[in-house]
This record gives sequence, C-alpha cells and structure tokens, in this order.
Amino acid sequence: MPEGSRRDVAVVLSGGGINGVLLELGFLKRLREHPAWPRIGWIYGTSAGALAGSLAALDRLDELEAFLLGLEPEDAFRPRPLWRMPGGLHDYTLPETIASRLGGAESLGPALAAADIELVVVATDVGEHLEIDDGRLFELVYSSHETEPDTMARAILASAAISGLVLPVAVDGAVATDGGWVRNFPLEHAYRNPDVSAIVAFRYVASYRPTSLALLGRMRERLDRFRAVPPVRALLAEMRLAEERAARGEPAHYGELIVRLMRVAIARNTTLEERLAAERETSVAELHRLREEIVQTAVAAAPRRRREALRAQLESLFETARFPFRHDRHVPTVIVRGSPGDVALDPTFRSDEPWPLERKRALIERGYRLAAEELSGEGL
Repeated sequence: MPEGSRRDVAVVLSGGGINGVLLELGFLKRLREHPAWPRIGWIYGTSAGALAGSLAALDRLDELEAFLLGLEPEDAFRPRPLWRMPGGLHDYTLPETIASRLGGAESLGPALAAADIELVVVATDVGEHLEIDDGRLFELVYSSHETEPDTMARAILASAAISGLVLPVAVDGAVATDGGWVRNFPLEHAYRNPDVSAIVAFRYVASYRPTSLALLGRMRERLDRFRAVPPVRALLAEMRLAEERAARGEPAHYGELIVRLMRVAIARNTTLEERLAAERETSVAELHRLREEIVQTAVAAAPRRRREALRAQLESLFETARFPFRHDRHVPTVIVRGSPGDVALDPTFRSDEPWPLERKRALIERGYRLAAEELSGEGL
C-alpha cells in the first residue's frame, strides 16, 4: 500500500467470547506497533470484536488489558438459579462491570463519537417481525460517527450479549442481541467502504470441548437427598436422561441444543463472509484482466484512425458498468486466524473455577504472536 498520512485502513474483528477478545487484544497490541496503526480509520466489530474495537478506537488497549485480566465469569454473565431460567440462563452483568471499571454510556459513547477512528458494530434484530419474507436481513449496524452516543454504547453491549445465555437488549426502539447470528465477521462492511484501501482482520476460530457431565452430576447429587419429593424425583429422572444423551454426544438438554445451533449459525456465516470476500477479490482481478485484454484486442483490430476513439468508448463502457460490489478495485487484505488451543478458558460461564491469570496472559500473547507472523511480510 502507498505510504501516506491519510486514514485508509480498516480493521475487522470477529466475535469469539472471552477467548476471542483476549486473542484480539494481543492482535491489536501487535497492530499498534505496526506502521499501519496511524492510518486506521475504521474498526468493524461483532460481539467480542465490538468490545475490543471500542477500546481500540479510543487507543485504550492498556485499559482493556487491565480490564480483561481482572474479569471473572460472574463479571460478565452470572449463572441464574434453575427456577429463574425462563428469564435467561444468566444475568447479563457485563454492562455494570464495564460502567464501573471502564466508564458508562455517558462517557464511552461521546468519546467514540469524537474519536478519529470510526467504530461500526453489528447486532441481530430479534424484535417482533410480522412479515418475515420482506427482504430484511435482521442485521442492525451502528456507526459511532452517525449514531447517538448513548445508543452506540448500548449497541456495543447488545452485540456482545451472547443470546444463548441472556435475553436481548433494547437499543433505540430495537430489540437487539449477539451480532454473531447474522454477521460474526463483518468483513463485507469494510469491503463496501469506498475509502478503504486495505483491510487487516482477526478471525476467531472456535474450538469447543465436549460436553462435561460433571455439572449435571453435581446437580443430581445435590438433588438426590430430596428424591422422596415427587417433582424432585421426576427432575432426577430427566437429569439421568440428560447425562445419557451427553454421553452419546447428543445435546444434553434444550438449552444446549440452542447453543449448538448458535455455533452452527455463527460458524456458517463467518465462513461465508470470508468466502464472499475471496470470490470478490477473484472477480475483481478477473474483471481487470478481461478489461485489459478486450480493450487491447479490439483497439489492435480497428483501423488506426478509429483506435483512440474506440479505446475511449470501451473504457467508458467499463467505467459505467454496475456490479453488485460497489467498486472494482483490489483491496489488499490480511486475515489473522486464531484459536485458543490448550489454554482456552471455559466459554460456558458455568464453571465454578475462576479464569486463571496465566491462561489469560497466554491467550493475549498467542494473539500477539499470530499477528506478528502474518504482518511480518506485509507492506501495510
């Protein structure tokens, strides 16, 4: 990419839960050391990427690191008692934690609105839809330079509200939840920006541990002392069936089925997003090749007196052609892909164990190292 002081680089950050945001922090720390950092004009983020992107847009990565190193599961999603699960599996405690440790909507929203870097976050629209087949994509997109500050702050929290765990968030008349359902990796939005000359992105590659039977076993043991009570006896029977299903690799219960479906939806739209970007780049390169060959061949075959006029006519035809993508220019893209590996933290927020500090640091270092490997040979 040509050198210059203008902001022409976009950063794209995918969702990924606690493991993803720690990896993205390492990625962003390495990117901050790169010459491309002052040229970043946009950050596009979903879910964990929305949270990491908000602090990156404000160049507050050190504060983000301190925040994440001190974060425990109950600070984000606190498990609810069994009898309260119709209202969600967890209480969404992250908004209060962010407000107390990083600043509430009254400070975060205005700071983002005034920042040089524009933050764009994605959430899923789960409001009541009477007409489903009306062309809507159920995607809510919020820009920090176009959205009211208070609404923008709530949109970030809505994007990070993992809908397999908590209920949606109200955002300026909309009912919004985890953006991963519709666009977990908002690469397309960066491509559609005509001012973007290059993209550098982090895509979280999820890895899930097999369902643990330990939690079900502990719950069954606690309830077993009350097995003489008929409703408890019936619940114990259901829990044994759940353990049998889990042992066969099936969803243990309906809640786990929803979580699995969410993972499928997120994995699919993430893969399709990256595939679409690759196909776009191939199409643009092929279009340029065809354009050059057609113009050269036609001009060479024309009489000399007609060549300049014919060249101008053909160039005009190509210039006025309209394609589904908004531009026909090549956009160099570096995508860093990362999985947590064997240092992954429990992403279910159901573990009794705290998140070990050494694993958090290892994930940040892993994200940093992955970014260093990909960026070392790139002329960004």
